[in-house]
Amino acid sequence: MRLQEALSAKPRVWGGWVVGPTIIGPEEFARAGYDYVGFDLQHGYLDDADVALLLRRLEHVPIATAVRLPSAHPAPIGRVLDAGADAVILAMVESAETAAAAVAATRYAPAGVRSFGPLRADIGLDPAEHEARAGVFAMIETARGLAALDEICAVEGLSGVYVGPADLAISLGENPITALDAPAVLDAVTRIHSVASGAELIPGIHANAGKPGKAMAELGFRMITLASESQALRRGAAAHLEEAQ
Repeated sequence: MRLQEALSAKPRVWGGWVVGPTIIGPEEFARAGYDYVGFDLQHGYLDDADVALLLRRLEHVPIATAVRLPSAHPAPIGRVLDAGADAVILAMVESAETAAAAVAATRYAPAGVRSFGPLRADIGLDPAEHEARAGVFAMIETARGLAALDEICAVEGLSGVYVGPADLAISLGENPITALDAPAVLDAVTRIHSVASGAELIPGIHANAGKPGKAMAELGFRMITLASESQALRRGAAAHLEEAQ
């Protein structure tokens, strides 16, 4: 199921996160019932060649995909979309100009600057279908991004915003580990949700665990990432060890 289809069919979608070149991680997220998996090219130990192989492996697996990138440079965005990603998530967006550049990187001329070069036969050769498939999410995770929120959410072609609570907490002078427990961060997160929803954009967030994920769902967020494959492995391994001892 494509990400846009999942978001249209459900009140919210749950995501896993991949930070390393794991073969089985995305498939296990799908087996567990997650709706999408995000591949991290900002902080993860992955490059776009790794992501292309992982996306190809997921061709017949019922899970949607997104790729986080560190900038709005059009070449990396084009490569992951050509490899089959359903959406890109752009880190550290602090202006409408950056958000607009990210959108342009997913659109062909004259609307954008994307270069035509599909890598997978199943994606087809229709540029309009390529553009329709490509979601664009701007990460709001700094005080500057928060200050520019209204302008960012007004960018035509943006699919949604995606909150990075840890960096947002640091930017607001709070502890990143307990970000979603800090009133200042919660106030900012609530405002982001409100403005994004008012602009008819998808509000997303990197909740980083199940309990805060539930709280963010209750707040109204629709795209919620719960855990990375390393977190899930650690939690499962610790539970098995505890049972054995």
